[in-house]
Amino acid sequence: MKINIYYGGRGLIDDPTLYVINKMQEVFEELNVKVERINIYEQKNNIATLPQTLKEADGIILATTVEWYGIGGYMQQFLDACWLYGDKNKINGLYMQPVVMSTTYGEKEGVLTLSNAWEILGGIPVSGVYGYVDDLISFEMNEKFSKLIEKKAENTYRAISQHLVELPTSNQAVKKSVLRTKGIELTPQESEQLSRYASDDAYVKKQKEDIQELTSIFKDMMSKQETPDGTEYIQELMEAYTPETEFHAVYKFVISDKKKPLIVDIGEDGLECYYGNLENVDVAAKTTPEVFDNIIHGRITFQRAFMAGDMTAKGNFKLLRMLDVIFPFGE
Repeated sequence: MKINIYYGGRGLIDDPTLYVINKMQEVFEELNVKVERINIYEQKNNIATLPQTLKEADGIILATTVEWYGIGGYMQQFLDACWLYGDKNKINGLYMQPVVMSTTYGEKEGVLTLSNAWEILGGIPVSGVYGYVDDLISFEMNEKFSKLIEKKAENTYRAISQHLVELPTSNQAVKKSVLRTKGIELTPQESEQLSRYASDDAYVKKQKEDIQELTSIFKDMMSKQETPDGTEYIQELMEAYTPETEFHAVYKFVISDKKKPLIVDIGEDGLECYYGNLENVDVAAKTTPEVFDNIIHGRITFQRAFMAGDMTAKGNFKLLRMLDVIFPFGE
């Protein structure tokens, strides 16, 4: 027989739970039971893999300490890992004894929490050990308490070795009818592999970075699909257009991510904008989509972009200066 003891406290010297599980371990070893102690706080970076240690156990003890409220984070994380990554076929029918000692208040609630959680996972809880300890030395020196702990350990040994049957509980009924793990069903081998990945901080960090990169690429692709070369910037130019009497000019903007230049033709019939190839223009300018975005959103002017070197141009520079008059984006 093998019993695993999972300790969810912080490992403090004056933790009464350590005294209790040490005493119980002595009893189990006298009964020729193989005992494995797992201190969860020492495995805090690998908690997701701990449910795999349940495989060879005939029974387990979940031991924790209530220092201020509840069963504590380490034990809760272990139970979460059992729900997410544990082999449900192995947990089903696995005996568990809760051990909860308190230095404040809430030991009974802690035992109830562990028992309910284990029942919902499919396991079988047995009578737990719980108590309030004000003075650790007095508690350890009390022979009646020591014999009581030993008796509890013996009862747990009998329950596991004799496969004692428990009456059905509502927690088991709720698990079957309501509480089902969402998502795909995994084999025990897949669960073990997934739990190892989940506990690998470097792997998880790399996966998050890859997801963010893919998300950024996808957004860029969607943005380009939503604003193809045939329409982008044209509406903004049409809305900002301010006619000038007897003014005629043809502009060509070569924007780096566009397949064709943007042609802005101002004639007697008004403004015409389109993407296409046109050689005979009055002004030919070249820039990037970021600079052109800043211009149409009024952050900078055509003249300022040209003076800063963010836009290059050739042709009639008098007509170039007129762009900020015809398209007053900043007003």
